[in-house]
Amino acid sequence: MKVIVNVKLKAGVLDPAGKATENALHSLGFISVNDVRIGKQIVFNLDIDCKDEAKKEVTKMCEELLANTVIEEYEIVL
Repeated sequence: MKVIVNVKLKAGVLDPAGKATENALHSLGFISVNDVRIGKQIVFNLDIDCKDEAKKEVTKMCEELLANTVIEEYEIVL
């Protein structure tokens, strides 16, 4: 089963990479861009057929390694 985990900073957490990207886009003339936030996407295969079991396993992965739940939130796509 293909798994996609999208991780992004929680609202209100400063995002220096997002701000730098926004500034760079503005300097290139893309002035309509605003509120850029940078996240990450993790894609992998999981040898579990049951979606409920897979979601439980991936949630555990996110809580223990893939996301810093103090400042980040994540979305699991199965």
